[in-house]
Amino acid sequence: MFNLQTVASVAIRGLLISLALLVSACTAQNQASTVAPASLSEAPQYIIGPQDELDVFVWQNPNLSVTVPVRPDGRISTPLVDDMVAASKTSQELARDLEKVLAKYVKDPLVTVTVKTFNGPYNQQIRIVGQAAEPKAIPYRSEMTVLDAMIAVGGMTEFAAGNRTVIVRNEGGENKSYVVRLNDLLMDGDVSANVPLLPGDILIIPESWF
Repeated sequence: MFNLQTVASVAIRGLLISLALLVSACTAQNQASTVAPASLSEAPQYIIGPQDELDVFVWQNPNLSVTVPVRPDGRISTPLVDDMVAASKTSQELARDLEKVLAKYVKDPLVTVTVKTFNGPYNQQIRIVGQAAEPKAIPYRSEMTVLDAMIAVGGMTEFAAGNRTVIVRNEGGENKSYVVRLNDLLMDGDVSANVPLLPGDILIIPESWF
């Protein structure tokens, strides 16, 4: 059975976590001068991470073309390539590295790498915190939007201040914050409030003050 000291400790810890999230959201919102961009001119290339699944296609060499997982150590093994680092590379970078090794065995190899199942490194995942029904980190998907992320976490809680939500995004090494109108999107069906996400975005949903 829990004693009163344990219950009090848990309650205080929960209160401190809630206050930290509220302060983070308020700080980010105060820094946010504009709403999140409705479109993005250019999204960064996807970075391969552990537990991704890759399709490796070697032109005119079906025996060398395979689907392989990226191991927890960030490496892959394919025919004729026993051990190669895949994590933290783009698909194009990994393909060129595979070509260099395969050139020892195949004349002018042409390799294409496609990410079949996404997971990505932690700094490329989308993190939803605060008053989400199920706060968590989710893998980034091409052309992912705020609506996609909210579906993945089951929407907002009844205590959420949806229209005070912010996206914290790293741009050129600097964190910038943008306001997102989640109430308008999820409650009123205003699709203009549905904005694209980028790898590494943090979605902070604050608690309503009332």
